[in-house]
Amino acid sequence: MVELAPRNSQASSLIGVQPIAIGAVVLVLVLFGIGSIALWRAFTGNVPETDRMVAARQLQARTAQVSEALVEKTKGMEVTQQESIDQLQEVQDQLQTMRKQLALQAADAKRLSDQVAALTEQVEGLRQSLASAQANEPAAEPAPRKRSKATRTANRKRHRSRG
Repeated sequence: MVELAPRNSQASSLIGVQPIAIGAVVLVLVLFGIGSIALWRAFTGNVPETDRMVAARQLQARTAQVSEALVEKTKGMEVTQQESIDQLQEVQDQLQTMRKQLALQAADAKRLSDQVAALTEQVEGLRQSLASAQANEPAAEPAPRKRSKATRTANRKRHRSRG
């Protein structure tokens, strides 16, 4: 059969005593540490909680300043963006006006071009009409030359002196 009782009863009694002693020593060390920290704070006047509160307030103040600066920059950017939008709208309006004017000028140019073409056709028709009218007329004899008065007077004097 198997024996259920422990063989070394002395070893188990030593293990049971050691954890209690270790616990007591740890408790004394913790109490000594807490007392040391309390004495150090009492004599130096340095309280970490106060330092932490001051640091937290400074951090909050700095955060507030940065936030205000960001708000101001954002407002400035909004104003600049609105100005840019207004300028872009103005440029688009000017471009649309210029397109309308260009379309009107193109229409005027086409109208004038059509009028010039019509006038050219009419002039060409008149030329052809004149050319055909001249071709249909009999060839006229050249008109006698008219002499100047001085030439006539000189010719009369010559004829009188001869005759």
